[in-house]
Amino acid sequence: MTRYLLSKLIEAFIAIWGVVTIVFFVSRILGDPALLLVPVGAGQLEIDNLRVALGLDRPLLEQYFHSLVSMLKGDFGISFQHTRPALAVVLERMPATASLAGLALIFGTLIGAAAGAVAALMRGTVAELVVMIAALLGQATPTFWLGIMLILLFSVELGLLPTGGAGTWLHYILPGLTLSVFVSASIARLLRSSLLDIMREDYVRTARSKGLLPHTVFFWHIARNALIPVVTMIGIIAGELLGGSVVIETVFAWPGVGRVIVQAIQAQDFPVIQAGVTLVAAIFVFVNLLVDLLYGVLDPRIRRG
Repeated sequence: MTRYLLSKLIEAFIAIWGVVTIVFFVSRILGDPALLLVPVGAGQLEIDNLRVALGLDRPLLEQYFHSLVSMLKGDFGISFQHTRPALAVVLERMPATASLAGLALIFGTLIGAAAGAVAALMRGTVAELVVMIAALLGQATPTFWLGIMLILLFSVELGLLPTGGAGTWLHYILPGLTLSVFVSASIARLLRSSLLDIMREDYVRTARSKGLLPHTVFFWHIARNALIPVVTMIGIIAGELLGGSVVIETVFAWPGVGRVIVQAIQAQDFPVIQAGVTLVAAIFVFVNLLVDLLYGVLDPRIRRG
């Protein structure tokens, strides 16, 4: 187990380093932030002085290695826009993203798991057809379009819910519902397929022939093994949601990590871009590491291997 964890941590470090490197060089293609920060009509001398103050006058590789060493110490630099530590700017948005992601993930998983189980257990019936059509539409519908339609219906036409922003529990309903639709649809389709595959296995027929109760066969022999691909899907979705859903946070003006990264890209705020993307990558890698460890709990064969 120690060797396994060590190998996974090394892989995680390499993945995060790769993301940091790519983001650093790609963000420099955006342009010169000094041109956006100086007053209108500023001369070349003022622009050059600001570039020196921001450390943008040094060679690119020197900037990269200096940035890399600083990041290892937890220092991502000072935000050009906010004139505060970039990591603090990103972290203060994390509670809003985490709360919305948690809400969408919990409700989406519960609804998707129930729908997938119904579709698998009632195969060939109208119930399965309804569930699969709803799941297909849920996955195919663009989240930005669904969000806009929900705003038009519940906010503009009916006046029941706020159009965007954060503050009260009412602000969570529309963005949470929009994200939950995709989550539940993805889980429902995958769980149904996984359950049907497991139901055909020889050990399931053996368990039934031994006279085990139907619910014992389902929960202990079928559902437990069918959850392995579903856990992988949940881990991927959780990493994406915790990284900030850029589209949904933009549509609903949600003050989360995804939105602050988009704003930083528009303003060419390199430190915030670096801090935000690195944090998202770290969360995604950590969630996937937890998923790998859960495999051993769900399937003893993986644990023994």
